[in-house]
Amino acid sequence: MDLDQTDPATIEAAVVTDRGTMVVTFFPEQAPKHVRNFLELAQRGFYDGLTFHRIVKGFVIQAGCPHSRRGATGMVGTGGSGQRLLAEFSDLPHTRGTLSMARGTDPNSASSQFFVVHGEHASHLDGSYSVFGRVEEGLEVLDQIASVECGFGPNGGRDLPAERIEIRRVELRPRQERAPAAEPQGREQQGEA
Repeated sequence: MDLDQTDPATIEAAVVTDRGTMVVTFFPEQAPKHVRNFLELAQRGFYDGLTFHRIVKGFVIQAGCPHSRRGATGMVGTGGSGQRLLAEFSDLPHTRGTLSMARGTDPNSASSQFFVVHGEHASHLDGSYSVFGRVEEGLEVLDQIASVECGFGPNGGRDLPAERIEIRRVELRPRQERAPAAEPQGREQQGEA
């Protein structure tokens, strides 16, 4: 797929995992650089063989750290692609199935790590993390991954998966026609202040 000649809104990605496939679509109007970054990394196979290294049931599942690849060195959860993205915060809410970029304390430190919201609404993330897509199919896969038993991770939270949940590959393809889904709404449209 020629990413320079293809509208990112017409692309979907099948994230093929050990537990099944999640199909995601993108929000290039709200986060064009983040969408482009994910698509480029996926196309070159960056995510293939990485794991969901942080899992918090009812909150998020997180992947995209190159240190999670078999044989890699470095602390899992601290790696990136080598480039940093400027924040593209929007009023899109962090609701179930939302695809958003992980980052450090610097708002402009997102790189390759992303997370998928498992809970109904992680409202404390709204406006502080760059939402760039959503899961269109495979929410049951999200549930399966989020249900993996976890132990205490390096940050002291109970978010370290007891088993390896790997992304086998990310396949980019033309976006499929589906029954209309509700469009993402900003907080003010949902009645929040």
